[in-house]
Amino acid sequence: MANDTNKVVLIILALLLPPVAVFMKKGAGKDLAINIILCILIWFPGIVHAVWLTTK
Repeated sequence: MANDTNKVVLIILALLLPPVAVFMKKGAGKDLAINIILCILIWFPGIVHAVWLTTK
């Protein structure tokens, strides 16, 4: 049950603050750097990338 709750929280964070959700799921690394770049360029691809990583 707690694992499902964590996933829901991560998905909500991915929609609102994509880099934070990626950091919480994967830590500081290449995925976070990619997500920050996507969010700087255009916000929507950053959201898609974060949701994809958190649900994977």
